Amino acid sequence: MNSSSILHRCVCASGLALVLALLALVLPWAASPVATLVNTSTEVINVNIWQHSDWLILLLTVLVCAVAGIVLVNHALPSAVLITALTLMALWQVTSIVKQIELAGQTQFGFWLLVIALGLCVWTSMKFLATIRLFDSKAQGLINLTIPALLGVWFISLWELATVGFAIPHVLLPSPSVVGEAIASSIPTLAADFNQTVIKAVIPGFVLGNLVGFSVAVLADKIPFLRRGLLPVGNMVSAIPIVGIAPIMVMWFGFDWQSKVAVVVIMTFFPMLVNTIAGLGQSDAIEKDLLRSYGATYWQGFFKLRLPNALPFIFNALKINSTLALIGAIVAEFFGTPIVGMGFRISTEVGRMNIEMVWASIAVAALAGSIFYGLLALLERRVTFWHASFRKAHH
Repeated sequence: MNSSSILHRCVCASGLALVLALLALVLPWAASPVATLVNTSTEVINVNIWQHSDWLILLLTVLVCAVAGIVLVNHALPSAVLITALTLMALWQVTSIVKQIELAGQTQFGFWLLVIALGLCVWTSMKFLATIRLFDSKAQGLINLTIPALLGVWFISLWELATVGFAIPHVLLPSPSVVGEAIASSIPTLAADFNQTVIKAVIPGFVLGNLVGFSVAVLADKIPFLRRGLLPVGNMVSAIPIVGIAPIMVMWFGFDWQSKVAVVVIMTFFPMLVNTIAGLGQSDAIEKDLLRSYGATYWQGFFKLRLPNALPFIFNALKINSTLALIGAIVAEFFGTPIVGMGFRISTEVGRMNIEMVWASIAVAALAGSIFYGLLALLERRVTFWHASFRKAHH
């Protein structure tokens, strides 16, 4: 898709956002029930945007954002900066306004039209950011990070608006602000759970499982009949559900972190094994013949040719295992653990109907997994920048 087509779509999205924002100007934003003096019934009164100055400021911000997407369509960088700043300001405003007593649980069509218009502004901002190409690699990297960050802020804001605007009970789905309060008030507990699950179980199991998987893959590569025997076994063991493995490991290694390490090792071993074997087989026959013609030994060919070619497969296994290790450790804690750990916290707080704490633990686990995955992706970028697959993927 060329840049002119992207800019045309940005204009269309901004124009639609402008129309929706103008419609939100005349439609009711909330329905407020008011008790009547004649009888015990209640009368519903529509609340309009003109009755609240902060609602008008929010609408004005969205209107300016939409107009900027139309007027500044041929100036990608200024329009992207302005629309992104206005969009973030509007998101902050709308998530604050929705908690007001007139709107919380009483939102009407006009309010949600403005939310849709704001979503179109977010889309336009990301499109403008995607068209920017700078010579400064650091500035370009910052822009590339801004796009997913803006999308994440939008999803969290939409979650907040939906849960508060529709008055969804916390036991079904707490709002992000409630989850944030639970995290802030339970930092020592969450830190102890993080230490038990991630530091003691995930990281040792991840390292051990990948090292053993890589070592066995190298051995299987050197011994062909071992490779033919291990791959079917690996596929079979990978199909065993974790809920079947975890109780056995708890019985064998006890209730502490050792059993969780064993589960993580089992879950990470076979992805590394299969990917490494596949990666070591990627070298062409002509490349191997060239090294043999130079008198290279097996290990010289391994380190100079086959291992570098296998690095994308190895990093693929590492990234897959970064999530599998965390999932395996948390699920294993459901079947027996000391009175600490993310899995223990989730299962315990669900029984107590303390759903805010459950989501707080989930948020910490998701953040830890994302950081772990991101560090591996960054390491892959540094190590395999020369590889053909990397150049094609980032062309």
